[in-house]
Amino acid sequence: MMTRARGTVWHKKDKQKGIVPEGLTGLDKSASWSFSKADGWVYGHGSFALVSHRLPVLLQFKWMPNCSHEAKRMEQEVIKLVELVDTVCMDSKADDEKMFTRLKTEQGIKLLTVPRSKMDKSQARKQMIAEQMQPENRHIYKQRSITVEPMQGLVKELFELERCWMRGDKSNRWLFAAMGIAVQMAQRAAYLNGSSTWNIKDEVLGL
Repeated sequence: MMTRARGTVWHKKDKQKGIVPEGLTGLDKSASWSFSKADGWVYGHGSFALVSHRLPVLLQFKWMPNCSHEAKRMEQEVIKLVELVDTVCMDSKADDEKMFTRLKTEQGIKLLTVPRSKMDKSQARKQMIAEQMQPENRHIYKQRSITVEPMQGLVKELFELERCWMRGDKSNRWLFAAMGIAVQMAQRAAYLNGSSTWNIKDEVLGL
């Protein structure tokens, strides 16, 4: 998830050269640029989220550089949970045959994603795509639409994260961690009480 930086935007070319134009104030110099099909180009900070498919609960919510590679971060994080995870789903950013093979052979984890079109030239990719397209795997992947995607929207809505609250990596790193813990605590309490793990706004915000 991308969150716009607080303050003004630092043009990509100027940032690469380390040039701050005259009159450009309130700049978050540690923010970075990234692109998504949903939001376009965003100058700001990113967050990494892991969500359970079995129950709609947040497992991780961490700050990350907006320009960093989400799929590589995903691989790093799921490896830490290898005893708990047998299948992981991610959008087309995880369409990487080598990563797919590493997780499968070294960790015993099945990676489900959306293969890019016209990218089935090698035998290894053809085999990966064939596995991805199995009906059972497509059924599991579709669960992202009712687990992962809504969870990011929930966190964004709870904390009004269209724009970062503060400037700088250090400030946002601890703030995003605190947000994740607050949601996890509220969702655990809701689950134990047999309540919805989505309707937690009052608990999270102490209302």
